[in-house]
Amino acid sequence: MDASAAKFIGAGLAAIGMIGAGIGVGNVWASYITALSRNPASKGEIGANIWIGFAVTEAIALFALIVALISLFA
Repeated sequence: MDASAAKFIGAGLAAIGMIGAGIGVGNVWASYITALSRNPASKGEIGANIWIGFAVTEAIALFALIVALISLFA
């Protein structure tokens, strides 16, 4: 196998982590909407937590992107 082909395969496998992060973001926001529809008064209590969960999930996607780019161009 050529070394450049291995780089492309490695970058593609590392990019799979971004799919999981997309699913995670969808779950975070779906849970938030469900919680607000059940109890609208709880918006202030869970408002900060939703943004923390969103930021951590997006950070995982950025880590996967960085690993894919490093494996592709290094």
